[in-house]
Amino acid sequence: MFGWEFPPYNSGGLGVACWGLTRALVSAGVDVTFVLPKSFPLEDSHCEIIFADTTLGALKLKPIQTGLTPYLTASEYARAKGKSGQYGHTLLDEVLRYAELAREIALEEDFDIIHAHDWLSFLAGIEAKKVSGKPLVVHVHATEFDRVGSGSVNPFVYDVEQEGMEKADKIIAVSNFTKDLLISNYDIPASKIRVIHNGIDENDFKEKNSIPVYLQKLKEEGNKIILFVGRLTLQKGPDYFVKTAKKVLEHYKKAYFVVIGSGDMEGRMLEEVSREGLSERFIFAGFLRDGLRDSVYASSDIYVMPSVSEPFGITPLEAAMQNVPTLISRNAGVGEVLTHALKADFWDVDEMASKIIAVLEHPALQKTLGENSRAQIKNVNWKNAAEKCIILYNEL
Repeated sequence: MFGWEFPPYNSGGLGVACWGLTRALVSAGVDVTFVLPKSFPLEDSHCEIIFADTTLGALKLKPIQTGLTPYLTASEYARAKGKSGQYGHTLLDEVLRYAELAREIALEEDFDIIHAHDWLSFLAGIEAKKVSGKPLVVHVHATEFDRVGSGSVNPFVYDVEQEGMEKADKIIAVSNFTKDLLISNYDIPASKIRVIHNGIDENDFKEKNSIPVYLQKLKEEGNKIILFVGRLTLQKGPDYFVKTAKKVLEHYKKAYFVVIGSGDMEGRMLEEVSREGLSERFIFAGFLRDGLRDSVYASSDIYVMPSVSEPFGITPLEAAMQNVPTLISRNAGVGEVLTHALKADFWDVDEMASKIIAVLEHPALQKTLGENSRAQIKNVNWKNAAEKCIILYNEL
């Protein structure tokens, strides 16, 4: 299996998805070798610590020393690659280098199926298929069209995505939303695509999380907490969250807006919050993970995901685990499995604000939405996703 990132060295939902899926596959008796496109300090003892509670003895990690990192664009790579001659001059060079290294690994390993996650891994999967003759599954978590919104797609990225999907034996899409995009924008036949929704593991959320002291004080004073969790990038719609916050505060004064995450739009978001005079009502918490992140979920009265384009979106499932109602963009695949979420167009800040205020003003609505969402996602888990992957593997 080829991927970009793996917890605890992850910066977004792709790593969470790879972690959840591989754990469920191993629990179902599948041996997984997971190839990372960058060397992390994952020594054997450290891996045992990471997997101590997850029965991941059959999962083997093989990191490669490259400059690739998740969600990288060509311009960001050019700025970040540094002076080392070890890396390629361009993102294209580095992706090709990763593919060559993957080819070498495929010659050494014994395996039955190749499973590649997202575009940086597609060429690696193709090379592994060339030297082994084994079936290739490409797993589409997002496309270039999702990442750029209304902007121009990067032709190199698009071509890699196109080639990966054309040379794959089967394609996994994380939602019907994504499947439709692959058919319309990449001319992929529907028969080649299998929709397997992401999931979440209930056992990871057994402990009741205590509310952070600073948020507890705000709530004791009668304030409500509206939460945003995600990379601060164009795709996730953080600018629409700020616009919505302004609308909410015009009608509901005792509200605070908490932002968990980081990204290239962070500076722009801070400037917008300051320009609109909202600084006293915003809390930027940075990137949080695990228990600390979950405790902020538990503090929240509503979770908002105003994504411009969201192939799936695991964070609403995380919020539902804490009985927190969610408001999600209509352009989000997670809405296919989380039907008790409120929905709005990402650009319609008036509708989003109205629905947020309705939840804040009506405790019964907040309770019903939260409890129904929590009950619904019991069957939206990685075990079911892994079982569907295994069926696909056996077919191939």
